[in-house]
Amino acid sequence: MERIMHTWPVQDAKARFSEFLEACLAEGPQMVTKRGTEAAVLVPVQEWQRLQSAARPSLKQLLLSDVARGELNVPPRGQAKRRSVDLTR
Repeated sequence: MERIMHTWPVQDAKARFSEFLEACLAEGPQMVTKRGTEAAVLVPVQEWQRLQSAARPSLKQLLLSDVARGELNVPPRGQAKRRSVDLTR
């Protein structure tokens, strides 16, 4: 079931911040618009924490993942350039 997000013009959100905050806590996320354009969303802290934990995998999840997280450029064996050693020193 999708919740309908209430929209607040920025001047109303500022002027009635306590009501804005209470609506967020009671009803869920509240959209703020600036000059008619969506600008920000106020969300309850529990929802924010849930979104943050879902967006970032834990170290354990990263280590157990079979998906590569980046490219590792390793030259083929025997192709590395070696320095010459000066034995006269």
